[in-house]
Amino acid sequence: MARIVAVNRYYWPDHSATSQLLTDLLEHLAANGHDVLVVTSRQRYDRPDAALPETGVQAGVRIRRLWSTRFGRGGLAGRAVDYLSFYASALFALLACVRRGDTILALTDPPLLSVLAGMVAAVKRARLVNWCQDLFPEIAERLGVPLVKGPVARALQSARNASFRAAHANIVLCENMASHLLDQKVPAERTVIVHNWADSDIRPVAREQNPLRREWDLGDRFVVGYSGNLGRAHDHEALLDLITRLRGHEDVAFLFIGGGAGFDRLRALAEGAGLGNVQFRAYQPRERLSESLSVPDVHLVSLRAEMEGLIMPSKIYGILAAGRPTLFLGAADGSIQRMMDSFGAGAPPVGMDTRSAAEWIAACKRDLDLLSRLGDGARRAYETRFNRAISLDQFERVLAA
Repeated sequence: MARIVAVNRYYWPDHSATSQLLTDLLEHLAANGHDVLVVTSRQRYDRPDAALPETGVQAGVRIRRLWSTRFGRGGLAGRAVDYLSFYASALFALLACVRRGDTILALTDPPLLSVLAGMVAAVKRARLVNWCQDLFPEIAERLGVPLVKGPVARALQSARNASFRAAHANIVLCENMASHLLDQKVPAERTVIVHNWADSDIRPVAREQNPLRREWDLGDRFVVGYSGNLGRAHDHEALLDLITRLRGHEDVAFLFIGGGAGFDRLRALAEGAGLGNVQFRAYQPRERLSESLSVPDVHLVSLRAEMEGLIMPSKIYGILAAGRPTLFLGAADGSIQRMMDSFGAGAPPVGMDTRSAAEWIAACKRDLDLLSRLGDGARRAYETRFNRAISLDQFERVLAA
């Protein structure tokens, strides 16, 4: 059986989304008899100064952690240096450990990892499978990242596309991402849609049985929640406008659980505006995800329209598992909105219209039967289409093909 060598900047025990997804996948593959090695960094997503052990074994997966600089995510320059140092360490590590016939599974942190992995695959006569959590350089270009524009962006995109065309398979997260790669002349037969997933232990927790509602002093208020990373690709200004529209509703509370640059920015704006109907909490441990994801009566998911097809917010799968409806602020024809429409699992399309969004929240607050039906639709979507067992089975078939 061919060995699988995965490469990504974060891995267990890190709590970031890609780390948890990759850990789930590799441990599943190891349990099914695959020989699995992961090449990763010694850092954690929110602790660049962490010094995780250089080698180890976890649930049958061999781990090799590489040296890299540790400036963290606070500034673009420092982040770029972290990327470059990890590229260099990963290149030498992969050249040393990859053998002919192996499968290299490359994620997208740091960006353009497929280019480096593709070079190693060509030299070592190994197979390359890319797992696209997002698409760079398009994201950076549309967010106005300095230097990533014009000829530079086109050159980076060309290199990325060449590595995708040469790959055995490119795994993407949604139909819009697959369409984007097709527009980039990446062969459709080498593009496979496999959805991300949530922790299989996540279950709906009823209001009256949820200890976090008491711990966070939410009482009987109608809670609108946001869980996970809030970054530059998510529209925190639209979220602030929605909070402001409902500031007079004392029985409505907004709850933000997670982190990210947008998280800190939104908190500062909310405090500056004197908004008392919102509170912020840190990431919760995996063993409390059922409780934390069940606290909101309705979840918010936000994605700038220009990011559609480049990012698929992975928070949606935990929301579905917790059986909670979703209000999507983003493209009305986007992948998240189509998912909600298909299963009756959330609000009708509102785009970025925060007035309509506020009206829908008020309607749900008044109509608990509607809220219950939408929650049932969310859980049904998770159980029948977007759960871990289905996605891991699809992954294993791609890797074994």
